[in-house]
Amino acid sequence: MTVARHLDRTTTAFLASLVLTEVDASADGRAFEAVPQYVPWPKAYGGDTVAQLAAAANATVGDDRRLHSMHSSFLRPVEIGVPVRYEVESVRDGRGYSTRHVRGTQSGKTVSLCTASYQVPEEGPRRHPVMPDVPAPEELPSAAEVLAGRDDDAAVYWGGGRGFDMRHVPSALYASVEGEPVGAQSVWVRAFSPLPDGADLHRLAIAYVCDYTILEPSLRALGAHWSSPGLTTASLDHSMWFHDDARADDWLLYVQESAGVQSGRALNTGRFFARDGRLVASVAQEGLIRLPDASR
Repeated sequence: MTVARHLDRTTTAFLASLVLTEVDASADGRAFEAVPQYVPWPKAYGGDTVAQLAAAANATVGDDRRLHSMHSSFLRPVEIGVPVRYEVESVRDGRGYSTRHVRGTQSGKTVSLCTASYQVPEEGPRRHPVMPDVPAPEELPSAAEVLAGRDDDAAVYWGGGRGFDMRHVPSALYASVEGEPVGAQSVWVRAFSPLPDGADLHRLAIAYVCDYTILEPSLRALGAHWSSPGLTTASLDHSMWFHDDARADDWLLYVQESAGVQSGRALNTGRFFARDGRLVASVAQEGLIRLPDASR
């Protein structure tokens, strides 16, 4: 299989993870099922959950409005390959805004919760931060190039199994930390293959990809990396705001900072910029980070 065909398959797998099967509808709401993607670890990737929660809420909202914020909690690890049921409650439908509440359950247990808000787009003043000046993605190595020579499951997945190309500034944290342990980084992200048109789909793609690297600023500040012996991480809760439309198959700059680490928890923030400098989305996520030497 050629590299291009393999990368196209990973993008197809991402799109397949967003396919919902409606399993119930009543006066109280609607319910859907979706299947988490494969990852080379015991629990499913958190971005799968975020994107599927949003997709389920999207399916119950009119075409005149767009997802502008979502606030999610991860309550239990999600098993790979086992369908997750997403029950959507229509909390409110107003002239300009709608609210949905989504409960994700797997094998009869609640695994995630989400409140999603939608807005009918309107014109108004614009203001946003300036995108940082960092090296262009074409000047940086891909994950596959960084991991060349490694053939373990994690390296194969990081290098091309995620559906998205990711290029770090400074260098990636797959197996080492280079430079000073600072709590900030930027990551260029882009789908390996072209995605279908549709603003809603591209917002789901950004929601999906945002969880891969959002804990890394805190790992970097601690001098840790994904291969650090004994490292344990997990997503605890997640908030995201969408400011503008952008394509996830064009390069987006994901600028991230560590807001603090304490009590085995790390809070990190992020901003997605389109390559033309527009602020596309903002993220805040708290995650569990445990290292064998707690004094670090």
